[in-house]
Amino acid sequence: MAAYLIRRAMQSLVVLLAMSALVFVGVYAIGNPVDILINPNADQADIERAIKGLGLDRPLWEQYLAFLQGALAGDLGKSFVYNVPALQLILERMPATLELALAAMIVAVALGIPLGLWAGLKPDSIAGRTIMTASILGFSLPTFWVGLMLIMVFSVDLGWLPSSGRGPTVPLLGVPVSFLSWEGLRHLALPALNLALFNLSLVIRLTRAGTREALVQDYVKFARAKGLSDARVIGVHVLKSISIPIVTVTGLQFGTLVAFAIVTETIFAWPGMGKLLIDSIHVLDRPVIVAYLLVVVTFFIAVNLAVDLAYSVLDPRVRLADAPG
Repeated sequence: MAAYLIRRAMQSLVVLLAMSALVFVGVYAIGNPVDILINPNADQADIERAIKGLGLDRPLWEQYLAFLQGALAGDLGKSFVYNVPALQLILERMPATLELALAAMIVAVALGIPLGLWAGLKPDSIAGRTIMTASILGFSLPTFWVGLMLIMVFSVDLGWLPSSGRGPTVPLLGVPVSFLSWEGLRHLALPALNLALFNLSLVIRLTRAGTREALVQDYVKFARAKGLSDARVIGVHVLKSISIPIVTVTGLQFGTLVAFAIVTETIFAWPGMGKLLIDSIHVLDRPVIVAYLLVVVTFFIAVNLAVDLAYSVLDPRVRLADAPG
């Protein structure tokens, strides 16, 4: 276990270093933020002063080395727009994004597993066919279109739920969350449902396929031959069999939800990291863009490691010490 964790930590450092170079070069080679941040009527002296103040007068490799030196100390640079540490801006917005992603994943799992089991146990029933057809729609419909339709139906036409914003927040262990208040839950409902749609369809189809495969296995037939009830056979044997792929996929998809909540946060004006990224791209706030991408990469690495550990707990046959890199 210790050797595996050390090996993964070293691999993670290599990945972070490579990604930092790719992201830094890719972002800093595009556009000129001075054109956006400086008044068009400014004279040449003001422009040169601003360029020097932002550190853009140095060669790109010097800027990257300075960035690496600061990153080792936890400093990913200062925002050009807000003049505060870029990492601070990201961390301030992270609770909102994590809350939205977690709510979306809870919706996907809480609805996807029962619906997938139903479709797997009764594949030829009307309900089973309807569930599978609906899951295809979940894969096919664009997120931005579904978000607009949800706003039109539940906010504009029915007036049940708010269409934008996060609503009031309540501190939980020092972290502001909105799900602890009724108004916060109302604001969370539509964006969480919109973000969960794709993953809900994925969990349904994954659970259905795993259920169909497990039902024909010898251990399930043996359990039924012993006279165990259907509830025990399904709740213990079938669910345990399909839990490994579900944990693996949902764990990786959680990282994807955090990284790609941008569309949902933009549509519903959810004040998370994704909306901050879009706002920063509009003004070429390079430090914030780089900080966001590196934070997301780090989050993905942590999620992958957590999934591997959970995999070994669910399946004792997996030995982390022998796992491939």
